[in-house]
Amino acid sequence: METTELVERAGVLAARGVRRILGIAGPPGAGKSTLAAALARALGPARAVVVPMDGFHLAGAELDRLGRADRKGAPDTFDVSGYTSLLDRLRTPGTATVYAPAFDRTLEEPIAGSIPVGPGVPLVITEGNYLLHDAGEWARVRPLLDEAWYLAPDDGLRVRRLIDRHVRHGKEPGHARAWVTRSDEANARLIAPGRHRADLVVDGT
Repeated sequence: METTELVERAGVLAARGVRRILGIAGPPGAGKSTLAAALARALGPARAVVVPMDGFHLAGAELDRLGRADRKGAPDTFDVSGYTSLLDRLRTPGTATVYAPAFDRTLEEPIAGSIPVGPGVPLVITEGNYLLHDAGEWARVRPLLDEAWYLAPDDGLRVRRLIDRHVRHGKEPGHARAWVTRSDEANARLIAPGRHRADLVVDGT
């Protein structure tokens, strides 16, 4: 499906007159954040705001304390309760702006209060690996989404993107490749069964 068709589909959600939440899921490196940003640009800030799941990464110090730093990105390295609470709050906007956290890939840390979501914005686009994961508290996410898309690009391209991303953010190429093989691809296998819970599967992104 072409990006223009995806923009049109997102635009239909934004035009319904009440707050809608669109979830974009898929394995690491699938292009979720790129697509979410493209949709938001096309619709404009008055109609759509991106709220990434990655803003709910646990901080590095907490991952160290828990002994999970070497598995950063796995389901238990996120504050899923905080994420679902925010989605629930965003579904029923009041009169005040809601502030969501972002994730700084240079710092590799979440940044609180970074993304303002005004009460009049009709579409929130949230993206992340585990939106369609059904284990534990992650199962609470899918019912909070009005529509969910799953991105399924070519795996070879996706892995190359991941390695390049890790290198851009400071990892040595050998370390980047080892991390992708050990960590990111383990997460990709965990995410794959969620594909059937999507309203739309987007191939070749």
